[in-house]
Amino acid sequence: MDNEILSRAISTGLLGIDARLVEIEVDIIKGLPNFTIVGLPDSTIKESKDRIRSAVENSGFEFPPNNFVVNLAPAGFKKQGPNFDLPIAVSILRATGQCPVDTDKIPMVGELSLDGRVKAVKGVISMAIALFGEGYRKMIIPFDNRFEASAIDEMSVYPVRSIAETIDALKEMIPPFRERPARQDEKISLPDFSEVKGQEISKRALEIAAAGHHNILLYGSPGSGKTMLARRLQSILPSLSREESIETTMIHSVGGALSGDCGLVSRPPFRSPHHTASDVALVGGGKFPTVGEVSLSHNGVLFMDEFTEFKSNVIQALRQPLEDREITVARAAGSCRFPSDFMLVAASNPCQCGYLFEDNSNCRCPSWKVRGYFQKIAGPILDRIDMEVLIKRVPYRDLLSVGREESSSAIRKRVEGARAMQAKRFAGSVTRYNASMTGEEVNEFCALEPDTGALLEHAVKKMNLTARSFFKILKVSRTIADLDGREGIEKRDILEALSYKNLQRNYDVG
Repeated sequence: MDNEILSRAISTGLLGIDARLVEIEVDIIKGLPNFTIVGLPDSTIKESKDRIRSAVENSGFEFPPNNFVVNLAPAGFKKQGPNFDLPIAVSILRATGQCPVDTDKIPMVGELSLDGRVKAVKGVISMAIALFGEGYRKMIIPFDNRFEASAIDEMSVYPVRSIAETIDALKEMIPPFRERPARQDEKISLPDFSEVKGQEISKRALEIAAAGHHNILLYGSPGSGKTMLARRLQSILPSLSREESIETTMIHSVGGALSGDCGLVSRPPFRSPHHTASDVALVGGGKFPTVGEVSLSHNGVLFMDEFTEFKSNVIQALRQPLEDREITVARAAGSCRFPSDFMLVAASNPCQCGYLFEDNSNCRCPSWKVRGYFQKIAGPILDRIDMEVLIKRVPYRDLLSVGREESSSAIRKRVEGARAMQAKRFAGSVTRYNASMTGEEVNEFCALEPDTGALLEHAVKKMNLTARSFFKILKVSRTIADLDGREGIEKRDILEALSYKNLQRNYDVG
């Protein structure tokens, strides 16, 4: 081809949930026909050579038999994923004189199919944020990623379906995408607490957990309603703020869990991994670190049903994210930090057969097996759970009652009121919820009257609670007071919080 030149394009590569600017250079050098990609590409990028050749030719362009060298700079971090297909293909067209416009005018990402179509890629919102931070205000993206990228108002995005449309976008012959998707919470119909008969104590406990972002364990016999109650928790959680929505959307986009017809994730996520899940599936990792369920549930709920059935190493892997609200995954390919500020909602039977605490039950589990049933989650994990609630079966007469139960919207209003008090309390701090208060904040916001403090001290000694459990009782008491709109913590708040630390006590009595 005539007019062969060194061409350049701007793209982005993912590192964890963040993106980094990548400069793509294409040169044609002397030698036999070849196609080489350098700059620490992974196997997906190396395989893209055949995809790009087919896509270019099937789009009506020529792929001449030259010696192409493609450089992905900087070479200091591993590039992964198919999102470099489109900028490489367009840069080749520019290098061979088939693209009449500079390919580095507008950054671009996209995977190519063999027929030249541009397919969606992961992490587009992270890429848009990274480009904005570098001073760019325009971006070419796959058509199926249009809603996700357009959620960043400051960026003008050009969705394309083909290589030809990409060249038109570089010429700015097509307008930027302006349409906004419907809010996610307008599309989702959630199960409501009005459908739950009885279980007033359990519903109250879940309301407190939602208000203060507290971890909670639900244990009781099969069919008592543990899973039913947990799956309604999402309906009483307030919608995410814009900052939370962007962060949550970034995680879901990188994890491939984002719906193509939605923009920002506006509802708190609810993740429910199966009890056969591995530790890597739960906390993230792999050869190239990626997000796990604890990060996909960031700003929402991680529901672990049949909690004691999870493998011990999987349960123990929760220790760091429960404490630090983030997970750090280190691999030879690099170290990545993933946010994981979630509410843990665990559900389990109380024993092997499940009928230990039922009235007139026929539990036949030997005492040694009963004592060892929760051994897998005892100690460090149980100490990180704020509330423990025994759920018993609802009597048949209550199931047949025709009275109206309180709706999720009514409960959510109280939760929103308590969250508003916390937002005011922690203004200017990294703390957002009562559950994540630091020791200094507990001393400042959970001060007790002398008689109330004496009550708590006596209970801690009698129940043989750890220092971590002591502070968790104070934090739960703070949330109970917030739900009533009170600044001070009273005896009744402490007593109610203590009633939700009943696992060991119930087993001792049993």
